Amino acid sequence: MDAITFILYAAAAVLYAMHFVRRQPPHGRAATVTLAAAVLTHTFVLGMHTMQVGHMPLVGPGEAVSVFIWLLALTYLYVEMTTEERAMGVFIVPLLAVLFVIPLTSAEPTERPALLDSPLFALHTLSALVAYAAFALACVVSVTYVLLFRELKRKQPGVFFARLPPLRALDLMNVRSVMVGWIFLTVALVVGIIWIGQARTYAPNDPNLREMSIFDPKILLAVLTWVWYAFQLYARRVIGWGGKRAAWLSAVGFAGIMANLLLVAYLLRTSHTF
Repeated sequence: MDAITFILYAAAAVLYAMHFVRRQPPHGRAATVTLAAAVLTHTFVLGMHTMQVGHMPLVGPGEAVSVFIWLLALTYLYVEMTTEERAMGVFIVPLLAVLFVIPLTSAEPTERPALLDSPLFALHTLSALVAYAAFALACVVSVTYVLLFRELKRKQPGVFFARLPPLRALDLMNVRSVMVGWIFLTVALVVGIIWIGQARTYAPNDPNLREMSIFDPKILLAVLTWVWYAFQLYARRVIGWGGKRAAWLSAVGFAGIMANLLLVAYLLRTSHTF
């Protein structure tokens, strides 16, 4: 089923590219239907994994990336269906297909330690992944904003001018996505602190719990990400940094998120490795 899900995401990416180039309604409808089928299949896969091990697949880089992809796909589908705008799909759906290689090639979900059988842990992890999905959407919107801005600045409207929403709409999508992501990341950090305190009372000798501190690479990057996006929201409201500056802030912030979600998880030993 993982392979079928990957094929559907890849097929949707191709169809969104065809729709972006040719702007033919049949290609657009086919792209949306294929992406919806990929999400449904992905939902079934996650459900099977949950039944297999008795909990949501949230532990380990492969499982976390899979849920992140699923949440980002759902978020994009919601935006597309509420705005009837498919132009962003050519930037988002290929990212889904590429990232799905990670869960596709990762080990099957296994039983997790009893320490993680806590609603607080599930809420912490899901909130963080929802935040990352919102920030991913903000990043893609920001990249398209910069591309369209450069076309308009050269006074030579081209492919992006003909196919992308206006700059004002893209800027609004960016700030809304960042706001949603920042709220969920705040929830993830607060719940994570509460969960650590609770878990330490039940497993005071657990080595991972003892190592958890602000200096842990994964925790430090998460806190720095929160500060970065908090500054972006502050700068927009107080200093007036909207438009292109906000777009660059979103793009750089998401680069840090991908480093945390992939590089730190795979290359560094952290207290989050259970």
